[in-house]
Amino acid sequence: MNKKIFIITLIFVLGFFYSCVNKKTVPEASADSSPVIETVEPIVVEPTRAEKTMRTLVLAYPDVIEKAELRDDDWAVLMRGKWYYYAGGRLLPENQLENAANYRPQQFYGYPKDLPEWKKPTEEETTRYSSWTKARSQNQTRRSNFFIDDLWQSSTRAQTENNLVKISFLGKTAKVHKGIQEKLSLVETRILAAAKIDTELQTWINNLGNLEGYGWRNIADTSARSYHSYGLAVDLLPKNLKGKQTYWLWTSQYREDWWNVSYSERYHPPEAVITAFEAYGFVWGGKWPLFDTMHFEYRPEIFIFSGLHN
Repeated sequence: MNKKIFIITLIFVLGFFYSCVNKKTVPEASADSSPVIETVEPIVVEPTRAEKTMRTLVLAYPDVIEKAELRDDDWAVLMRGKWYYYAGGRLLPENQLENAANYRPQQFYGYPKDLPEWKKPTEEETTRYSSWTKARSQNQTRRSNFFIDDLWQSSTRAQTENNLVKISFLGKTAKVHKGIQEKLSLVETRILAAAKIDTELQTWINNLGNLEGYGWRNIADTSARSYHSYGLAVDLLPKNLKGKQTYWLWTSQYREDWWNVSYSERYHPPEAVITAFEAYGFVWGGKWPLFDTMHFEYRPEIFIFSGLHN
């Protein structure tokens, strides 16, 4: 073989072999194929309790609370030109943060949509409920009133009473904070409308004995101001309880195991009354472990916090 031809042939063979070894195989795309896009699930970060609480307050009281934001590593709301910090649930103004240990957290809790099924308390629950009775009079660490005082502009008795109005509700009169006057009027309208087609409800209205609103006092056996002392709560009592229990503390005076009082032994207003109050931001004390079935207080933030109202 000619030497020149041999060299050319060798180069050609080696080149062909090299290209085969290093060739990348790319699959042919079919006519109807589409590009594959890898999706990444977004990471959902749940808000902290502090953030949820402060944003809830903005939604509940938009007329007086401007905004919520993270400040100095804590969530705060701006109300009437003053910042109130979460401070472990205590809702304190900046000049009181150093005194946080002197106060207990405010009450933000999950409020049930429906009345939970009553069950006989377990041994553990019995121990806890029993300890509550003793702890109330012994634990004098109070909740801070700074936030609620400013919210309702009711820091003193004189200031509070300057904000009161006299109302008529289901034929009874009482004094309440002017900020809830319209809400109570809407509650009454709803109850009266329901009573037109509900004879049992009308009978309940006819037998209503007492309506209690404002009263300057603390929660019984505590150093914390009652919502009655702001004019933000009402108690509805029938003329006769007929042996039913309505308030755990009254019951505990003669029955040590007050926690064993079943729903059938308690006084409950008609369901239409409860739902009317709840529709306008009033929680019912009958759903509390420390039951107070005659009691309704204005806490729209509790419904928002519990995911029940937008």
